[in-house]
Amino acid sequence: MGTADKPMAGDGRGELQEAYVVHRRGFRETSLLVDVFSRRHGLLRLLAKGACRGKHGRAAVLQPFSALALRWSGRGDLPVLVDAEAFRRHALSGAAVLCGMYVNELLVRMLPAGDPHPDLYDGYRDSLERLAVGDATEAVLRGFELSLLEAAGYAPPLEYEADSGEPVRPDRYYEYRPEHGPVSSSPHPRAVRGASLLALSRRRFADAEQLREAKRVMRLLINQALGGRVVKSRELFKYVKFVEP
Repeated sequence: MGTADKPMAGDGRGELQEAYVVHRRGFRETSLLVDVFSRRHGLLRLLAKGACRGKHGRAAVLQPFSALALRWSGRGDLPVLVDAEAFRRHALSGAAVLCGMYVNELLVRMLPAGDPHPDLYDGYRDSLERLAVGDATEAVLRGFELSLLEAAGYAPPLEYEADSGEPVRPDRYYEYRPEHGPVSSSPHPRAVRGASLLALSRRRFADAEQLREAKRVMRLLINQALGGRVVKSRELFKYVKFVEP
């Protein structure tokens, strides 16, 4: 996964910065490259020198789904982590772990580096909290996917027909075309109800059918935004008895 394609806006010297680890990998013998999503600086990559050295290295703190207070130094492509303190960990288990991995992968793939999104940060934190307490997984994922698309500049039209400009009607069927939006249609296997589009727009789902149809629409939109690139975390769901996001 790659993130920091441009210098980040500012650095983390001075006061500690609130952030989450969304991905990490080993670097050389004892260090880590850590992708973090911070409230004030958005997505950025840090070099954690010596994080894997000894029993008390920072590797134990730099875990996904943990809320951290970080300090780093440098304004270039790879700032160096100076300090890391954990103040809250969302205890995900079972399907929630895979869902969290999916959310993290989407963040890294879709957000530009160094671009702050405080509202999305709050939505990410809230999504982890809901996953940790066993809230409705499908609803959590659909809401976060929609917020991420909006933050990344891909806000999808959901409430108005693409061909006529008329409001989407709950009792009508639509074919959702990612490049245009909902187009009025007769019922067929790929069609979705207007009620499902409106539920997705409002992030409030009345039944399982609305969630299934919302998932179908979001899969089209996410795939388009990623340019057809494979979402690797989806593959993990094939090996466990959970619903794929």
